[in-house]
Amino acid sequence: MKRFFKPVEKDGSCKKAALSPLSSPAKDSEKPIENAAATTVNEENNKTSKKEPSKFLTWNANSLLLRIKNNWTEFSKFVQNLDPDVIAIQEVRMPAAGSKGAPRNPREIKDDTSSSREEKLVVTRALSNAPFRDYNVWWSLSDTKYAGTALFIKKCFNPKKVSFSLDQAGSKHEPDGRVILVEFKSFRLLNTYVPNNGWKEEESSFQRRRKWDKRMLEFVSRNSDKPLIWCGDLNVSHQDIDVSHPEFFAAAKLNGYVPPNKEDCGQPGFTLSERMRFGSILKEGALVDAYRHLHKDTDAERGFSWSGNPIGKYRGKRMRIDYFVVSEKWKERIVACESHGHGIEMEGFYGSDHCPVSLELCEVSHTSN
Repeated sequence: MKRFFKPVEKDGSCKKAALSPLSSPAKDSEKPIENAAATTVNEENNKTSKKEPSKFLTWNANSLLLRIKNNWTEFSKFVQNLDPDVIAIQEVRMPAAGSKGAPRNPREIKDDTSSSREEKLVVTRALSNAPFRDYNVWWSLSDTKYAGTALFIKKCFNPKKVSFSLDQAGSKHEPDGRVILVEFKSFRLLNTYVPNNGWKEEESSFQRRRKWDKRMLEFVSRNSDKPLIWCGDLNVSHQDIDVSHPEFFAAAKLNGYVPPNKEDCGQPGFTLSERMRFGSILKEGALVDAYRHLHKDTDAERGFSWSGNPIGKYRGKRMRIDYFVVSEKWKERIVACESHGHGIEMEGFYGSDHCPVSLELCEVSHTSN
């Protein structure tokens, strides 16, 4: 989410399904870009039969490099205890490989300057230690320290295909590295960092978000053959219950600007137009908001995933904009969906302005869709 009110920091008990092994290995272009020191496969995992993931974690890190430098010990312990099969990260903010004026490679971290090599080394070292060394990692990065996504999948799980755009073209990446789409045997997993709506009617704001929502609607419409798990920073609070102060967010303005269309008024992520379009995507795709499926009532402590700066007018103002959205046909499999941060002082946020959100699914038979 765009933090116009906060200066951007400088980067300095459910069994899993026993499904059959995947028969189609990923193509070379779809294989993960691994950390240099993270190539040792967990031998114990390799001895077990292949299964599909059933426990997932999503987190907008608000700069992975900063989190590694400042919050990694605590976050690593959290991941170790939760033990997710898949970790989806948004707002990586690591630049893609490639020198100035040359084509960029969004699948690799930049390392052609002394400073970028040092930063890449910090990241690869962090990911070579437990628990992250047990995961393969895919990157989808922007040209600069902006946006970007990453996806960690335990090495005992082999996706059939990995792509980086809503068009599912393996060689094409969404601008700013906003998408990683993984296909397993029985479902697809979509990790997205959805563009912020912004405050004004301009190309980088309202129009960009409307185009994104239109493409998402088309994506869910044409991909109904398999169940979908859509996760990430979706940059929208669907209902009043999904924000701590509905009236505050509905009336929010930036520098007194009022959009000509009243449906575009208010806090980005809580405008009526965004919420209506999100509802249409859920309906068209037959999708369920996993957290709201389990949590019907207001939870002032843990019901939100984003929190405003503890200093200033956004103190105590919170939104739920990080989601797991699951195909309706799988809603009975949703065992748990939890937001792991709480309180005005942002406990469990690990330095970000977003907290991690987890999803756990229960066992499904071999023949179930």
